[in-house]
Amino acid sequence: MPSGRQFVKAMRLGGAIGVLTASVALAQDAIKIGVLEDQSGDFAAATMVKVNAITLAAEEINAAGGIGGRPVELVVYDTQSDNTRYQEFMRRVLQSDQVDVVFAGFSSASREAYRPIVNQFDGLAFYNNQYEGGVCDANMIVTGAVPEQQFSTLIPWMMEKYGKNVYTLAADYNFGQISAEWVRQIVEENGGTMVGEEFIPLGVSQFGQSIQNIQAAKPGFVVTLLVGAAQASYYEQAAAANVNLPMASSVNVGQGYEHKRFTPPSLKDMYVTTNFIEEVDTPAAKAFVEKFRARFPDEPYINQEAANSYIAMNLYKLMVERAGTTDHAALRAEIAKGDVCFDGPSGKVCLDPKSQHMSHTIFLAKVEADHSISFPTVWENIEPYWLGEAGCDLTKNDPSAQYTPSSPPPQQ
Repeated sequence: MPSGRQFVKAMRLGGAIGVLTASVALAQDAIKIGVLEDQSGDFAAATMVKVNAITLAAEEINAAGGIGGRPVELVVYDTQSDNTRYQEFMRRVLQSDQVDVVFAGFSSASREAYRPIVNQFDGLAFYNNQYEGGVCDANMIVTGAVPEQQFSTLIPWMMEKYGKNVYTLAADYNFGQISAEWVRQIVEENGGTMVGEEFIPLGVSQFGQSIQNIQAAKPGFVVTLLVGAAQASYYEQAAAANVNLPMASSVNVGQGYEHKRFTPPSLKDMYVTTNFIEEVDTPAAKAFVEKFRARFPDEPYINQEAANSYIAMNLYKLMVERAGTTDHAALRAEIAKGDVCFDGPSGKVCLDPKSQHMSHTIFLAKVEADHSISFPTVWENIEPYWLGEAGCDLTKNDPSAQYTPSSPPPQQ
């Protein structure tokens, strides 16, 4: 079977499209995987690594004989951090390229832009990102961590250590709004008080008023749910203003490696719940980082989305080989049986049949004053429990909807 060196990469004009393919002779029999990720634009720093992780997994799979004896062909489009491009390219990969599955999207806005198109063409898409949770859709498989995995662990731990007065600073779109709702609910359930909550438009880069508001509210810690290059300006501005408060986040460090990019000590005492970062010191994590860097030596950081994307490739391989086909209904039937699991960079993970989300080991990563990482605690095998308990059961019904704690699924 073809090795990684036998892949051919071609760049086409008009869309910055890279197609990774096995030999031409085998292309007709290949399993085609669409990859729609932001290789440029606002989110590229956190997402180019996903394309590399998928490439690494594809090369390993092909070197070992492919999926059920069929080679993997990757059809890769640069979505340029632009939601309209997600829609354009999703139609293209499903209609023209006739891919078997799609790995797509970083921001929740991009996912919600393309999700109706996946449903329209009855496609199958993997969303390999941490996000705000709640998507109950048989055409989607989610490998990233969700709030009930990240906040149910993080927020009570922070409240016990730093007090029960909490201030949230969040991006003003569905990720920030729904994540903040989760924070609010968990703070209240644990006897705490929200002393402030702000939602910041994505293009905002000046935080003087927000910093004054936080200092006046005097919280025990700040929950930062900020997204993108502009909003990242908050951290150094807060450090310069001597805010000097612990921070809690589900999205920082694990995605955008801010502790590597920003000047110490701007992220001092930030605590992040993540299912993987390159500093994780387990044999499986170290082996993954080693082979990743051997293949992509210039990669600036190996984040949780890289691990999720690599895991997703291997879960898809497992599902197709068990089903004996790439037919979507047959793959969903395999998920419904349970025990779709993989021992990967972050340990053993399994897909939940009801929600098609993934269990995780959750690492609490603390950023020290010099921006090194320590791990005060680890929570093993945290399941994505909320959707299934709330009423989402894709083994019985497919609403193709997104829910929130205040707007849960209707009970079956």
